[in-house]
Amino acid sequence: MTNSPLFEPLTLPNGSTLKNRLAKAATEESLAGYGQLPDFRLNTLYRRWAEGGAGLLITGNVMVSPDAMSGPASVVLQQGTDLAPFLDWAKAGRAGGGQFWMQINHPGRQTYAMLGEEAVSASDVAVDIPGFSKNFRQPRALREDEIQTLIGRFATTAELAEKAGFSGVQIHAAHGYLINQFLSPLTNRRDDQWGGSLENRTRFLLETVRAVRARVSERFSVAVKLNSADFQKGGFDMNDAKWVVEQLGTMSVDLVELSGGSYESPAMQGRIEGGSTTGRREAYFVDFARDIAAIAQMPIMVTGGIRRREVAEDALVNKAGGIGVSVLGIASAMAYEPNLPNNWQTGKTPDIDLPVVTWKNKRMAGMATMMLAYKQLERLSSGKSPRRRGSAFLALIGNQIKMKRLTKRYRQWRES
Repeated sequence: MTNSPLFEPLTLPNGSTLKNRLAKAATEESLAGYGQLPDFRLNTLYRRWAEGGAGLLITGNVMVSPDAMSGPASVVLQQGTDLAPFLDWAKAGRAGGGQFWMQINHPGRQTYAMLGEEAVSASDVAVDIPGFSKNFRQPRALREDEIQTLIGRFATTAELAEKAGFSGVQIHAAHGYLINQFLSPLTNRRDDQWGGSLENRTRFLLETVRAVRARVSERFSVAVKLNSADFQKGGFDMNDAKWVVEQLGTMSVDLVELSGGSYESPAMQGRIEGGSTTGRREAYFVDFARDIAAIAQMPIMVTGGIRRREVAEDALVNKAGGIGVSVLGIASAMAYEPNLPNNWQTGKTPDIDLPVVTWKNKRMAGMATMMLAYKQLERLSSGKSPRRRGSAFLALIGNQIKMKRLTKRYRQWRES
């Protein structure tokens, strides 16, 4: 199986190389230690993945500001942060000879109310999820000076990531987080230079890329995670994504990862607004990615539900004809089988069966399915093996208890 296209190296625009085409896509681990720092658990988890053979590992959300968290146990990296824990994390993530990128992010309006922080966004449009909207703060629109400050924070976090030994950063502009909120006309109702036209709505992303690129070395990889579409009526769509990728092609971006959706329309879980599906059980966004790859000047990575080697290979070489993508991002499957790249290379375990919760409430079922995957990350981070079977109900309840405890710890840290 060693001659599979999955295991061909890829040279990025900056001259650095991925040893193969398989990436561990970003996952929300919620494993930060006190002070929102990585500790032995994240080191253990990423060393396990690094030794599993992937050519690229991408961290879960690392937040650029301590008052803007995707969850109470997210990692924060800002000016003044002790870099020692990040040096250890970077060393663990590069143990297998692959590249290790830090995903850097700001949640914007997707900030949980329980954290006690103010929510900000492009405009004052609140998160609208039937039955769950009260879990999020009403955001206010960012001022011009605050936008410039946040762009600087992204650049600072990237610079510190390079100092800590990471191979690159991925700027998160998808899944309904802050930069995606600027890109989408549903959440960006501004009438200044940061809103209105697609060119203006893209300004935050492009200025962030420009600021990051100016603060890191040429060989340090800079990537962007972008929605192929928001999968909401009137939102950021496929044509918008193509235009943005064309602009990024002039900015020394080394890779664009395509995903889709947001908290309101969780296409990254295979579901879209209204509870219907994306139409695929695996590689949800590969058709969009192929269309965008045809006009892209940088390699395109696609993620979303990949768990079979046959599906992964078809996404790369596109046996039906046309252009394939360059890198395959795998998340949930590597939570249950961290050695998946090595297994695929040796012909062992070509397919991974993932547990799927089939409750009537599709949103709750999706959350429970994610919680089962999170339990595997916890097991891996403590040196244990994954366990395929488990109670979805207990995983969901256990996570709620855990989040309350971690929220209390986070608020104590902020107060101190």
